[in-house]
Order: sequence, then structure tokens, then C-alpha cells
Amino acid sequence: MIKKVTFLIYLLLFRNTPEDYRPYALFFPAIRSFLVRSYLKECGKKPRVKNRAEISLNASLGDFSELGTRCMIQGNVYIGNHVIMGPDVKIYARNHRFDRLDMPIQEQGKDYFETYIGDDVWLGANVVVTAGCKIGNHAVVAAGAVVTRDIPDYAVVGGVPAKVIKFRNK
Repeated sequence: MIKKVTFLIYLLLFRNTPEDYRPYALFFPAIRSFLVRSYLKECGKKPRVKNRAEISLNASLGDFSELGTRCMIQGNVYIGNHVIMGPDVKIYARNHRFDRLDMPIQEQGKDYFETYIGDDVWLGANVVVTAGCKIGNHAVVAAGAVVTRDIPDYAVVGGVPAKVIKFRNK
């Protein structure tokens, strides 16, 4: 119950407070980080929560990771350590069912997955990670990419759907 109240306080009062680079930000970034840390399923050391970031109660966030400006993280998502993300990143852990043709999609329910972002990952601006995908450690996802399948460790990916461009360790 306390986690839900903390989540509500964050959403209603502190989600839209100024960014840390603004001279009038004062203590707001620290309060955002504290509140998010208080309601997440798991949260590591020193999260950085940017303006208008939204993350689900049952998500996990690793040490020194960042929630980008206006990001939306829905459902059972694990975000590793030292992850950075640009603005407007979307990470999902659920999809609508659409197999049946005899009923509207909105009445068919949803499938729930675990979505995993490894350690030391950079998600560029406007990246979308679809439900159930795993992004490996040390990966870079280019701005605007749509991740629809698993991404290996050290991969640099981009495009719609995201494809491997190169590897950082080769």
C-alpha cells in the first residue's frame, strides 16, 4: 500500500519538476529519485530520474542507471546497472492478443512478458523496446530504433526493426 501511495505522490506532485541542469531545479531531482527508489520492486544505488519519467511499480532498476526524460517503462522490466537512455524511450512488457477474428482486439486480453535491459547499455532518443526482448550487456541502441528481438552483448543496433550494425568489441 505504501508503495502505491509513493507512486501516486511521484506521479501527481514530482514527475513534472525541473531537470537537474536547470538553475532552478533545486532539490527536485533528488526527490524524484528518492520516490522512484521507494516504490520500485528493486532499485540499486543512485538512480537518476529525469523530468516526466514514468516507470511501473513492478520494474527493477540497477545501480547508477538513468530514466530518460519522458521515458515510459511499463510492466515487468529489468534495467541493469549503468544504463543510460535518451528522451522519449519506451520499454514494454505486455502486448495485446489479436489471434481471434470473432472478437475485437481490445477484448482478447494481454500477454505479459519479462523485458530485460543488460548492464552498461545506451538507449538513444525515441527507442522502443517491445515486450519480451532482451538487450545484452554493453549494447548501444541507436536513436529511433524499434527493438523487436533479442540484441546480443556489445552490439550496436539501429533501424526499424533494429538490426546489428557492428559490435563494440571487434
